[in-house]
Amino acid sequence: MRTIKSISTLLLILFFSSSWAQSQITGIVTDNQKNALPGANIIIKGTKYNTTSDAEGKFSIDTHEKLPITLIIQYVGYTSNQVKISQPTEAPLEISLAPEGENVLVEVVVSSRRRIEKAQDVPIAVSVVTGKQAEQVGAFNVNRIKELVPSVQLYSSNPRNTGINIRGLGSPFGLTNDGIDPGVGFYVDGVYYARPAATTLDFIDVDQIEVLRGPQGTLFGKNTTSGAFNITSRKPSFTSGADFEVSYGNYNYLQAKASVTGGLTSKIAGRLSFSGTQRDGIIDNVRTGKPTNTLNNQGIRGQLLYKPTENTNITLAGDITTQHNDGYAQVVAGVAPTNRVPQRQFNAIIADLNYQLPSLNAFDRKIDHDTPWRSNQDLGGASLNVDTKIGNGTLTSTTAWRFWTWDPSNDRDFTGLQQLAKSQNPSRQTQFTQEVRYAGQITTKISGVAGVFYIDQTSKTNGTEESGNAQWRFAQDSFTPANTALWKTPGLFEGYGIHTDAQIHSTSAAVFGQLDWAITDKLHLLPGLRYNYDKKDADYDRKTYGGLQTTDPALIALKKKVYTDQNFSSDNDDTDFSGNITVSYKVNNKINAYGTFAKSYKPIGVNVAGLPTPAAGQTLGDLATVKPEDVTHYEFGVKTSPIANSILNLTYFNTDIRDFQTNVQAAELGVNRGYLANADEVRVQGVELDFSFALNKHFNFYGAGTYNDGKYVKFTNAPLPLEETGSSVSFKDVSGTALPGVSKWAGSLSSEYTKDAKFFSNAGKFFVAIDGYARSEFSSSPSASKYLVVPGYAIFNARLGFRATEGLSIHAWGRNLLNKDYYEQLLPAGGNAGQYAAVLGDQLTYGVTLRYSL
Repeated sequence: MRTIKSISTLLLILFFSSSWAQSQITGIVTDNQKNALPGANIIIKGTKYNTTSDAEGKFSIDTHEKLPITLIIQYVGYTSNQVKISQPTEAPLEISLAPEGENVLVEVVVSSRRRIEKAQDVPIAVSVVTGKQAEQVGAFNVNRIKELVPSVQLYSSNPRNTGINIRGLGSPFGLTNDGIDPGVGFYVDGVYYARPAATTLDFIDVDQIEVLRGPQGTLFGKNTTSGAFNITSRKPSFTSGADFEVSYGNYNYLQAKASVTGGLTSKIAGRLSFSGTQRDGIIDNVRTGKPTNTLNNQGIRGQLLYKPTENTNITLAGDITTQHNDGYAQVVAGVAPTNRVPQRQFNAIIADLNYQLPSLNAFDRKIDHDTPWRSNQDLGGASLNVDTKIGNGTLTSTTAWRFWTWDPSNDRDFTGLQQLAKSQNPSRQTQFTQEVRYAGQITTKISGVAGVFYIDQTSKTNGTEESGNAQWRFAQDSFTPANTALWKTPGLFEGYGIHTDAQIHSTSAAVFGQLDWAITDKLHLLPGLRYNYDKKDADYDRKTYGGLQTTDPALIALKKKVYTDQNFSSDNDDTDFSGNITVSYKVNNKINAYGTFAKSYKPIGVNVAGLPTPAAGQTLGDLATVKPEDVTHYEFGVKTSPIANSILNLTYFNTDIRDFQTNVQAAELGVNRGYLANADEVRVQGVELDFSFALNKHFNFYGAGTYNDGKYVKFTNAPLPLEETGSSVSFKDVSGTALPGVSKWAGSLSSEYTKDAKFFSNAGKFFVAIDGYARSEFSSSPSASKYLVVPGYAIFNARLGFRATEGLSIHAWGRNLLNKDYYEQLLPAGGNAGQYAAVLGDQLTYGVTLRYSL
């Protein structure tokens, strides 16, 4: 009933507001040759109100605000323009845009604070990648975006086990646990995506990607402790248009994209977009004789825009993306000697089993895995977004339902031996979200945003892990002749495994808001506050099955050393106040400085991936729940334009987290290599640099760099690193060691040369571009291990071709031009026998892309 009342109230407000009279501004948008520019975007600065120019370049827009106002005019391929209107005028405005080729640095606008404004004016550390830029560099997913924004880290041993971090924080490093909330928010057109797996899928028709760094709880619906991705799709237009793109490269790489848009009636416009990527495998399976780690992604997105009045936009959107890869196989990268007895060292085990690895060099890219790899996921949903003007602000309602399904098969021992014959945890997650917020001008000096947010999500997993005929030798822990005979009992472990039923139901509700008080034209104070309620219920039930059916107590005891039954339930709820305060001072038009202090938190976590055997005095229930994180953050930044056509921004940050939720490895097979625990305290601190510079008519340079010192301040009961497995103690003090996944140094640099040219009578630009991305070494183990350190690396990419705003564009491209061998992640095999595997970076790839725009 409350939901029905809320919807009714919203509709009444919508139609009441649409009847208000508004004064209009009219005009025409042309290029510097006086040619009309249809489909130009015209925005009232500081609001979300916009319109587009028609086929003759003409437009009209309601002012909505008291004068003076500023219009921002944007058109793809042209430098944005701003026009200030101080008094009413009946004469149409004549606005001319200069082509970007004239190399006037484009001032990017963002919507991070729920209004349209220049990125340089926003007192937030934010990096912006336009859809056009992402397409040009081949950044079709988040893993490629991290090469442009070095503060971002993404680690994925498969889509489910994907973690996305900003400044080294966000998700526990290693295997994903459904019972923990991401610390980095991922939003597409205002809709929160709860599953990190979404970051492994292709973007579909993206207009802009904003990466906000630091806690974001007073502007966005879901509380996030480390930052947020705010992704906007290209919107439906009443002006007809279409884009088609196809790329072909080595390893039979094929990518196709298409998008069409146009008016369906005078008040309804639509947009339909498609993206698909395929590629042959790049790792050879010598057992099957065929390559693995293929790409096979398809996605489609449809949008309908209804404009009952100039005051109101109603957008209905739906999407479905599939990824059905023979992929994500990991290659053995090395063997670490452990503290177990000599008979339990990996090399001794495989010698007894008359087995050899297909290669001792991971970069031979050879595996002999006997369990097929399957990494199938489907992601989709629908949303309804309503934007309507009320008074001096905008009321927005975003309602969405989404789902994610996961159907995997893995070879967790990374070898051709049947230690583990099956390892798969099919899952399905569904979510419903509702956000309502109001953003606008409250008084002449105060503006702000206030909102409410609700999410209800359920995740269900029905998993299977099963031993094979080599399990006895990996699990054997006693070596007298009599004991060896027991371990070798025929059929004892073959087909012996566990079935897991796990379910988490979580709900979260919040009230949030932030003000912007203009104390003077230059000095602003921005306080923000959030109240959050979180409830998380979990049920975990694991049953053993199979293997030799016996009543012999000695044999039953051996089986229990491999797998045991587990069952627990957890019911937790919590509330929290958090917030931030920012002081911003605009020294002049070229220097904008700010400082922020924030308190944030991450809700309680629940283990649903198996637990280690409890110590004396503990139960599974004690281990099932991990405490919420308590985050204290501050940063100082300065955004500058030191000379014409340049941007230079510098940020210092420091984040302290008490009860840090981390993923730690375990020697027990049934723990799925990792479980959640709390580290007492961690700290990350560092400096970030962003710059862009248009040197002259032909040369552009872009770059970003970060120094990040992330470490455990205090973690006295960390599980042992891989090489210390088998020690007389079960825990280790790793205080002062590096946080996993954090490089001290990372950076990117891009340069481009352009020149006016014609191609098949099409006017456009010839261009040559080179991109570089580098990072220093980092720990790939939650408890630092000298064997699980990923060496630093640098990769270089390049593009050469011709592009045009309309008509045909073509360019050749190459990635990892120097064919650098590098790891993206290292991880130990189940059971910690000593072998560890690598997620390999792609070798040299190259191809050609053709694009046609109407």
